[in-house]
Amino acid sequence: MKILVSSFLLLSLTASITFLVHKRKKTGVKGWKTALTSICFYAIALINLAAYWWDGLGILSWMITLSLLMLGAYFTRYMALTSEPSS
Repeated sequence: MKILVSSFLLLSLTASITFLVHKRKKTGVKGWKTALTSICFYAIALINLAAYWWDGLGILSWMITLSLLMLGAYFTRYMALTSEPSS
């Protein structure tokens, strides 16, 4: 069961990162600051996967997850704004 869950998560992460990179290239968004929120959230998934595999769901993984979540929330200020067409 552990292998199935992990492989599904890694497959989903790979597909999501590929989609994000393609979408950023399509819209012409450049720079690291606009990608920092996504990077933090992907890092959360990888940290929790590592904690799941090594039975390390303790205070350290929680603190890293919480720190990355706050950093991701902070870096949303640098995300590109999309203009929606008004009707």
